[in-house]
Amino acid sequence: MAEKKTGIDQALIRDLANILNETDLTEIEVEQDSMRIRVSRSAPIQAYAQMPTYAAPPAPAAAAPAAAAQAAEAARSAKNALTAPMVGTAYLAPAPGSRPFIEVGAQVKEGQTVLIIEAMKTMNQIPAPRSGKVVEILVEDGAPVEYGEALVVIE
Repeated sequence: MAEKKTGIDQALIRDLANILNETDLTEIEVEQDSMRIRVSRSAPIQAYAQMPTYAAPPAPAAAAPAAAAQAAEAARSAKNALTAPMVGTAYLAPAPGSRPFIEVGAQVKEGQTVLIIEAMKTMNQIPAPRSGKVVEILVEDGAPVEYGEALVVIE
């Protein structure tokens, strides 16, 4: 007769966490019998890539102003970034070989389509949240995107 297991399988949780790290997913959930385990990240993946490594030597004092300027730029970009409203594949043009919806330096109007995200075989037009100038395109054509990922910076 099979013995019912009680408690949480910590090895399974470690395996799920490793899968998150290896695949750049933000969440994974497994259900088996009457037990459900969900492992998720609380911050976007980009934040992990920018975290300092503690084994590295401290940066020289001369680099501090440059680091502060980069941090300020990143904060400004994040504030003005259009983020992905869903998980899917981003396309910068309406069809392969077509001219892209937007280019860096282009002026866009609120509501104008700036890219398409394909999710579950459905093409979803993603509109500009405000009028402004496209200063940065953070995603490549045909790239997978996560919910909340910064796609385009519009100032």
